[in-house]
Amino acid sequence: MNANESDTMADGTDSTTERDTNSTVDESDGEIPVWLVERTYGDDELNIIILVYATEDGRQYHRRERALTSFTGSARTTRAGLTVSPDQVGTVDDPETRARYAEEASRMAERHEPEDSV
Repeated sequence: MNANESDTMADGTDSTTERDTNSTVDESDGEIPVWLVERTYGDDELNIIILVYATEDGRQYHRRERALTSFTGSARTTRAGLTVSPDQVGTVDDPETRARYAEEASRMAERHEPEDSV
């Protein structure tokens, strides 16, 4: 993760939820389910929103950058969860970030369906 990014959780809450987070790969097709854990503004470029999704164990993340103008209209909704290929995820090395991502991804998975708009 980039040091310039915010620590704000995706849904803005502080409550915790415990879930079993042992499996991160959907074995049927090799795709990895990830959940929205951060939504921040890019520090280096104007009008860029950074969306970070992570696995429920917090060990892997997927990052997307979108222009602020792309958030208008129903065609560009931000989904609570995505399914991505293994080559589209990175490893979260920092233990604190990993724990924070695991907490938020688990909370999002419990409260939302992947296709929910958040």
